[in-house]
Amino acid sequence: MSHASGDASTETPTLPQLYQPKQPALSWGAKIRKKLKAVAPFLGKFRPLVGQCCHQCTPESLGQKLLHKTPSLGFQNLLCVKETHTRYRGWLVRRVCCVLFVLGRKVYASSVGDRVNRIYSTERLMPAGRRDVREEEEEEQRAGGAGRIVSVLQTVVSPALLRLASWMLLKLFRLMFYSVQVNLNQLATLHRATQLNGPLVYVYIRQSALDQALISLTLFFHNLRVPYSVCPVQVQHGWIRAVLQKLGVILLPQHAATEQQAETDSSYSLIMTSLIGELLRAGESLSIGVCVENGHGGQWLARVRQTVTQGLVPAVSLVPVGISYDCPPQQDTLPQASMWSVLRFVFSLLSGDHRGGVRIHFAQPFSLMEMCDSGKCRVDGRCPLQELLMPVIQHNRMDSIFGQKDVSWLLPPRYLPELPQAEREMTIALTLHLIHSVTSSMAVMSTGIVSCLILHKHRRGVRLSVLCKDVCWLLEEVLFRNFDVGFAGSLVEVVYFSLSLLCRHLLLAAVPPAGDPVLTARPEPNALLALCQQCELLTLVFIHEAVGACAVSAMLREVAGCGGGGEMEFDVVLGQEELTEKSLQLTHLLPVGLIPPCQTAHSFALDAVDSMVRCGILIMEEVPRATPVCDYWRRQGVLSWTATDDPDQSSDSDCEEQDKRSYKLSQPPQCPELLFFLCSLLSTQLRALCWTIESLHLLPLPLTESVCVTQLHTHLRNRAQLDKVHHESSSIKLVRMTVRTLTDLGVLIEDRQTEGVYLDTSPVFLQPENKQKLLHFVSQFLYS
Repeated sequence: MSHASGDASTETPTLPQLYQPKQPALSWGAKIRKKLKAVAPFLGKFRPLVGQCCHQCTPESLGQKLLHKTPSLGFQNLLCVKETHTRYRGWLVRRVCCVLFVLGRKVYASSVGDRVNRIYSTERLMPAGRRDVREEEEEEQRAGGAGRIVSVLQTVVSPALLRLASWMLLKLFRLMFYSVQVNLNQLATLHRATQLNGPLVYVYIRQSALDQALISLTLFFHNLRVPYSVCPVQVQHGWIRAVLQKLGVILLPQHAATEQQAETDSSYSLIMTSLIGELLRAGESLSIGVCVENGHGGQWLARVRQTVTQGLVPAVSLVPVGISYDCPPQQDTLPQASMWSVLRFVFSLLSGDHRGGVRIHFAQPFSLMEMCDSGKCRVDGRCPLQELLMPVIQHNRMDSIFGQKDVSWLLPPRYLPELPQAEREMTIALTLHLIHSVTSSMAVMSTGIVSCLILHKHRRGVRLSVLCKDVCWLLEEVLFRNFDVGFAGSLVEVVYFSLSLLCRHLLLAAVPPAGDPVLTARPEPNALLALCQQCELLTLVFIHEAVGACAVSAMLREVAGCGGGGEMEFDVVLGQEELTEKSLQLTHLLPVGLIPPCQTAHSFALDAVDSMVRCGILIMEEVPRATPVCDYWRRQGVLSWTATDDPDQSSDSDCEEQDKRSYKLSQPPQCPELLFFLCSLLSTQLRALCWTIESLHLLPLPLTESVCVTQLHTHLRNRAQLDKVHHESSSIKLVRMTVRTLTDLGVLIEDRQTEGVYLDTSPVFLQPENKQKLLHFVSQFLYS
C-alpha cells in the first residue's frame, strides 16, 4: 500500500515540511492527500516471500512450489474498479463500471436439491437413538414453521444475490477503507490449487465481522469459488437470516444462543458434520474462522478432517488467510434484532474519523491428508502446564520443565464427543499449526510499527526525526525475519500517513527553537489499548528475541537482589544452561500461536538464547585454555574412533565433548536500550497476569467463567487507574488469556455443571505463601 500523491510532479516533503515552526503544535487537521497511487517498494527493500507451507509437516506441498511458478504480478487494490476491468469502453461505461464488473464475474451456483435427505440418511444419523432426529425436526417444522436445525441445511449460494451483495460491499468498503490490497501471485496460486488438490478450505483468525466479507469479495472478484462460511454469532431476525443463508452463510440454529450451546447439542453436531461432508463432496469451498483465545472454530476443522478420513472426498487443501488492518475495526457483532440495528451496525463501521487500508495474504495451500498422515505434526504425549511449572514455582525443581504443554482445551470433550482421542489430538495439532500459519502470513502495517515504537521504545516521548530513523530500523528488522509489510512509499510519507491515523491516540508538542515536534502516547485507557492492539503482530515477529531478553532480565535481577530487590547489574557472566531454563519457563507461559507448533519448547528456548547473540545483546565468554575450541587437530581424542558392533555406542556425539558456554552483555551503549525494548514487548501480557494473580482474592468465587472474566476485567481496569500508566494491560482479551493460563496452572479449578463452567481457587493457592511464590515466578520476567 502506498501513500504517494496523485500528482506526479509534486515533490516529496522533507522532514521539516511536516511541521510548521510558526504554529505552536503540528496541526492534526492537515488533510491526507486524497489521490493515492502505487509506488516502488518501501525504500527499495526486497519483499519477502511469505505464506509458504511448513517444510517439516508438508514437504510434498512445499515441493509443488505454487508460489514460485508465477513471475511477479504485483498487488491490486480491490476498491479501484475502472473501465479497463470490463469488456466495454465509453463514457457511460466509466459511470457504471462497477455494475458491469460485478455482472461479468463468474459465479459457481449451488443448489440444495435433496441435500436434506442425503444428510439424514448418512450412517452417523442412522444408529439406534438417532432414528427419530428427523421426525422430531419435521414435527417442529410443522408446528412452528421451521425446525431447529433443518432450516440451517437450506444454506445455498444465489448468483443474483451474490452479485448484488458484492456490489454493495464494494460501495461500503470504499467508504470504510482507502485501499484493500491483495497479492496477485497468491491468487494465481489459488487458481492452480483448485485444479490440483480438490476443494479449498480457507482458515482465518477471527478479528471482526468484516473478515469473511473481505475474503468472499476477494475470491468473487477473481473468479474463484465463493466459499460457504460459518457464522459464530446468533442472528435472530428472519429476513437477515434468509439473506445470509442465500449467500452461503451457515448460521447457528435459532434455539441456541451461542456457539458453545449449539455444539453441546448432539443432534446439531452430527448434522453439521454430515453437512460439511456433503458440501465438500459437491466440490464447494469452505471458510472457517478460528479464535485464538478459546480455540472456537477448531470443531469445524475436525469435521473437515472426518470427511477426508471417511473417504467422502479424496483430498482437501487448507489455505491460511492473513488479514491486516491499518485501523483494526471494533469487535462488533452482527446485528440481531431489526432493521434499525442493521443501520446502527453499518453506521458504527463508518463512524471512524480516518480511513485506513487492508492487506489480505493467501498462504500457499497444503494438503490436509499429508499434514495429518505424515505423523510429523503431533500433540500426543504432552503434559499439563501444572505438571511442567508447579515444581519450579513451589520447589525450584527444574527437572519437570522439559516437555510440551497440553492444549486440549482447543477442542474440549464436550465438542464432538464421538470423535476418537487420536483424531481429537490430530485436530488440535492442526488447529495450532493453522493459527501460527495465519499469524505468520499477516503483513505488518505502518501504524503497527509506529505504535510499537511509541508504546514500547519511546514511552516518555520521541522527536519526529528520531521516530523516522527508528521506523527505518524496525522495518529492516521485520523484513529480515521474513515478514511482509503492508505499505510502500518514501519514509516521510509512511510516517506522516501513520501519524494521521494515530493522531487521536497521541500527544504532540513543539520544542523550540529547533522546531522538531515531540510525540508521546496519550495517558488514556482507550488510547493505550488502541496502540497496543495495533502492535500485537510485532510481538510475534520478535518473539525469540523477546523471550531471550526477558530471560536475561530475570537472571540480572537475581544477581542484583534476589528477584528485583536492587538495581540491575550488567557486568556479570550468564550461563547458557540457566538462560535456557529461564527461557523455557517463560515459553510455557506464552499463549498459543506464538511458538511454531512443529518445534519443541526446549528447541525454541535454545533459539531464544541464540537470538540474543545474533542481535548483539550477548557475547560469548571465552574461557582461556591451552587448545582453542575450534582447533580439532590439536585436541586429543577428538578424531579417534573405536571399533564396535554396538550401534548405541557409534554416535558422533561421543567424539566431541559438549562444552558449557557462558555469555556476557555486550558493551555498546545501545545494548540496554535494545534489551529493554524487547522485554517490553511481553510486559503487557506478563503484567496482566501479575495483576490477575493479585486480584484473585477480591473475587467471590466460585463464579461462572463469563462472570469471572467480567469481574476480573473490572479489577484490572481499576488497577490500571491506580497505576496511571499501563492501561494496555487491562484489555478483555488479556483477561481471557490470563484466566486460561491460571486454569492450566491449576490455580483456578473448573467445575462443569449443567448451567455452565464454574471457576474456583485451588486450596493450594489460598495460602498466601504459595500465591506469593506464583507472583514472584511471573514477575521475574516482567520489565517495568
